[in-house]
Amino acid sequence: MIDVDVAQRLGTFDLAAKFSADAPIVGLFGRSGAGKSSVINAIAGISRPAHGRIVINGTVLFDSAAGIDVPPEARRVGCVFQDPLLFPHLDVEGNLLYGLRRRPAPERVIEPARVVDLLGLEPLLRRGVRHLSGGEKQRVAIGRALLAQPRILLMDEPLAALDVPRKSEVLDYVLRLRDDLGIPILYVSHSVPEITRLADTVVVMSEGKCLAAGEIDIVMGRLDLKPATGRYEAGALIDTRVASHDAVHDLTTLEFDGGVLVVPALDARPGDRVRARIRARDISIALERPAGISILNILPGTVTAIEAETGPIVDVSIAIGRAALTARITRRSVEGLELRVGQPMYALIKAVSFDRRSVGYA
Repeated sequence: MIDVDVAQRLGTFDLAAKFSADAPIVGLFGRSGAGKSSVINAIAGISRPAHGRIVINGTVLFDSAAGIDVPPEARRVGCVFQDPLLFPHLDVEGNLLYGLRRRPAPERVIEPARVVDLLGLEPLLRRGVRHLSGGEKQRVAIGRALLAQPRILLMDEPLAALDVPRKSEVLDYVLRLRDDLGIPILYVSHSVPEITRLADTVVVMSEGKCLAAGEIDIVMGRLDLKPATGRYEAGALIDTRVASHDAVHDLTTLEFDGGVLVVPALDARPGDRVRARIRARDISIALERPAGISILNILPGTVTAIEAETGPIVDVSIAIGRAALTARITRRSVEGLELRVGQPMYALIKAVSFDRRSVGYA
């Protein structure tokens, strides 16, 4: 459980952030300058709010009314930043063990061997950090933070400096940490693909304030949050399970409450939970079920909302079973189809619109 209610003046910027979240990975999302790093600094004790309260898993780290301000070194908060900040004079093993040696023996519940195994660091232990790739450095930084025995792991834009393959590599390791160690993670990013792949709950920030907090599939699909979540990246998340594989055509079928999705083949077993992100720009709408069409995903649904803004592009909210999708179409199409709230329709989604960044383990 993360409970934050802080206010602070930072130059000309006013931070007034209040949210509560309880999930294995909480995403703190917002554009640059939204105040995300300021929240991280307050939790870590790097900066001191003017007033407010910070509680992590029932432990009060800061409470201005009660006069509580736990020193940073006593908060047991692990931090991973965009820059790994590794010690250049130490090899990988030395960096990993640095934080562990500073913790009392009774608090050493996370074993080095387990972290090394989870992060795939065994081949790197004797290597100097100058000879590591960007992704390897971040894995070492994560391992060092974990071995400091934190009660929470704060990750502030940890992948911003990495290329796409390295980002995907590190994201996979973060998911392994979630499943194997059970340490809550507050993951900060302005990247929709990162947040939607990792987070169970998301907090959306803008101009120092929290606009919304809740289940990621609901929050990121809200049309009223588009100014903060971004029009181009708009989309929806669906939690699915692998139903079957088509080895002949290299396809995988996913099932969810609203039907099935066919996507390019996944390296997953039948029954595995998979989270699929469907971008609004990849969905078309038909009033009747089409025939003689190459699109494999044709899902019956109902229109639940139509964006009121003027302009050539319109976002249409759709209910597919209990899942909520958003379709981005032209205003001309809305008028031509005479779309209205409550109208039955079909959502058309090409299988090739799904890629490694849009489908991953839940």
